[in-house]
Amino acid sequence: MREALFIKKNRDRWLKNQAMPSEDADEMAKDFTQLVDDLAYAKTFYPTSKVTQYINHEASKIYLSIYQNRKEESNRLVTFWKYDLPLTIRKHHGTLLFSFIVFVVFFAIGFFVTAKDESLTDSLIMPGYLDATRDNIDKGNPFGIYESGNPVLSWVWIMINNIIVALRDFASGVLFGIPAFYQLAKFGLMVGAFDEIFASRGLGLQFFLVVFVHGTLEITAFIITAAGGIVMGKSFLFPGTIKRIDAFKQGAKDGVKMMIGLLPVLVLAAFFEGLFTRLYNNMSLFTTIIVSLSVLFVIWYFVIYPIRLSRKKVWQLNEEEV
Repeated sequence: MREALFIKKNRDRWLKNQAMPSEDADEMAKDFTQLVDDLAYAKTFYPTSKVTQYINHEASKIYLSIYQNRKEESNRLVTFWKYDLPLTIRKHHGTLLFSFIVFVVFFAIGFFVTAKDESLTDSLIMPGYLDATRDNIDKGNPFGIYESGNPVLSWVWIMINNIIVALRDFASGVLFGIPAFYQLAKFGLMVGAFDEIFASRGLGLQFFLVVFVHGTLEITAFIITAAGGIVMGKSFLFPGTIKRIDAFKQGAKDGVKMMIGLLPVLVLAAFFEGLFTRLYNNMSLFTTIIVSLSVLFVIWYFVIYPIRLSRKKVWQLNEEEV
């Protein structure tokens, strides 16, 4: 069979599977089996063709969907954290990288603009918080702001506040992702300006070793929150080859998964800020270990592990085809 006839014969079915993937496990398995048959045929007669690459890609997506949605009633939460969330994160690594770059760029802008005129921080950071920080620096206890209040009550208040802010920023993604982008840029400016206050007084390294006890997880969470909102907005603006409403539903579904996955991260970040950041003077080694472990966790779980898991599933698919 000529390649053009092969494509014409199966094109409608392929596009239907791509645009409206079945949610039923049996139908999904049937679609997967047909695609594997098509792939075997294409590899035999058109091994270097783009259509072979296309079929392989579509079969891989269905395989991963089957893997993600298989019923494991005994431990559904473990399945979510071990497979569902990392694979969703991997699917949107490009958007996550974009969000990270946005944060870094605006962090740098906030830092260097504040270095030229520190009065600009008044428009970025709460005046009371800023005045207390400057007073603490003058008194020789630069991070004393983290020592105030009851540790447990501070944890609860910070946790509730951060979750509300994260949910608001994510939900704003429905407006084409623009508010989520704006909030992330504003957050980057604020952190950069706050860092410069300490760096200009020779406390740049201490800033990272103290603030990043909780800041590593908190900043990561807000970057991914913004990415989730952008994913939702982008799916509506750029639906690709599927219907706009279907693309939006998928984008919203992926964004919600990312938000659910971030809730424990926000809780843990607030826990660190309320109870451990204040220990920087008496237990600096302990807080430094927390920073190091947090950085390793973020790099592993949100970058390395999703890539390795995705590659493993595709490799398993290719092995089954053989």
